Amino acid sequence: MGVDIGPRSYDIVNPAILLGDSAIIALTLCRELAQRDVALFALATGLRQSNVVGLEWSHVNLEAAHAWVGASQSKNRKPIAVPLNETAVAILRRQLGRHPDEVFTFAGKPLGWANTRAWRNALKRAGIEDFRWHDLRHTWATWHRQSGTPTHELQRLGGWRSSVMVERYAHLAPDHLATAASRSIR
Repeated sequence: MGVDIGPRSYDIVNPAILLGDSAIIALTLCRELAQRDVALFALATGLRQSNVVGLEWSHVNLEAAHAWVGASQSKNRKPIAVPLNETAVAILRRQLGRHPDEVFTFAGKPLGWANTRAWRNALKRAGIEDFRWHDLRHTWATWHRQSGTPTHELQRLGGWRSSVMVERYAHLAPDHLATAASRSIR
């Protein structure tokens, strides 16, 4: 695919976290481009399934690389600002012209659900078991944590009310804590 979507490490703390290689394999094996784009967008933004499939063009500013989820669509009823990285912007650009209002569609109709048979079959072909669509959000948060994103920034990016919720989503493997442990040695 040519897109680097995460670190290549193993998470032995939570096996439901897609690893870089596993994510690439699953996305590659997703035969429907629309489904692949929806999953990759979720991994690029950390948005919940309902926020991804319900994203409207009126909530996207490609020039500013920014999207937002309105308070009425947010789980905690607060608006979520969504800065868009290069991957997310590229995915959105591929959706231009497919529908006047909704961003993600299939056969010209807005998606109502992302956890489709095509997605489950792609996971099966990749040998990934016991993985729910929502685990993409856990994967996104874990990748951020492993890349050093501070809790307060991750909280805002993910639209969580508290840092406690961030910790429920962002998992660290023991090898990622080794750097922190070595800081105490002088």
